[in-house]
Amino acid sequence: MNNMKQIAVLGLGRFGESVARSLESLGVEVMGVDINQEKVAEIAPFITHAVQGDLLDSDALESLGLRNFDVVILSIKNVEISCLATIAIKDSGAHYIVAQASGDAHGKILERIGVDKVIMPEKDMGTRIARSLAGNNIIDYMELSSKHSLIEITTPDDWVGHTLKENNIRNKYGVNVVAIRSGKSIQVSPKSDAIIHDGDILVVIGENNDLEKIGKHSSNSGKK
Repeated sequence: MNNMKQIAVLGLGRFGESVARSLESLGVEVMGVDINQEKVAEIAPFITHAVQGDLLDSDALESLGLRNFDVVILSIKNVEISCLATIAIKDSGAHYIVAQASGDAHGKILERIGVDKVIMPEKDMGTRIARSLAGNNIIDYMELSSKHSLIEITTPDDWVGHTLKENNIRNKYGVNVVAIRSGKSIQVSPKSDAIIHDGDILVVIGENNDLEKIGKHSSNSGKK
């Protein structure tokens, strides 16, 4: 059984491409979709699936199987196309939709037609930076849904020299370590016997409440 999170990114402009490639690098299975074949070809080597498709074509949209994804991210700035695509995506059975808005008015429209979470990258960046600075050991932070996020933390002192299994991270905190960065190398989906070394960066995914606990533990572990 595949428990890896699956996310569809619809629209591969600058923001959509950045999100898709970042999620893939963190061990998430990503399907990227755009009407522009050149954009699809450019990103294809870096994500799980890259598909050319018109989001306003009901047959093409149905073939994407969006109901099978944990999250669908819509990254289209054009208000009319964004709203029409949102309605079509909801009709296709998508469970949770995150949509990019170009401004407050666009965001309100998206919320009214059923988007679960609206993001405005320029405004959200301030919140992201604030959260990153709130914990001494939290290096980066990314919301995946209203309940789930992904964080990067420096290794707490008391985890150094022990394996993931020995630290019992999943059982203690209810989160999953999806990658370990050691200098320039990265282990994606590390095994339970992977040893954590001083200076490692842990990429952790889970529910926000659980991530707050692990963030507090990391900050209280003595790292500066």
